[in-house]
Amino acid sequence: MSNPQQLRYSKEHEWLSAVEDGVATVGITEHAANALGDIVFVQLPEVGDTATAGETCGELESTKSVSDLYSPVTGEVTEINQDVVDDPALVNSAPFEGGWLFKVRLAEEPKDLLSADEYTEFSGS
Repeated sequence: MSNPQQLRYSKEHEWLSAVEDGVATVGITEHAANALGDIVFVQLPEVGDTATAGETCGELESTKSVSDLYSPVTGEVTEINQDVVDDPALVNSAPFEGGWLFKVRLAEEPKDLLSADEYTEFSGS
């Protein structure tokens, strides 16, 4: 399992893309997707909601359990991935590509995020 070098990671197993025009993309890592098992339902924040770093903003339900989704950053949700809502298995099959979850316009600079190497060491993945 390889964690893309260009992303930043939270200790709650979310990833954050590079910021473009103040907006970043959020998803969960392959490590988290594998630990959850087959994801069957995704509840995401609404467009216009404020996501707060370290706080829950949705849920991921798998055949094993229901897990909270945490925002790695603070900002306004600008887009959700409707493809994932319609087909939650995308989170398992392509967590770093088509399985992204939402986009957020950052209210502040991200803090306490890990590099790919730091996340790999932290998660053992």
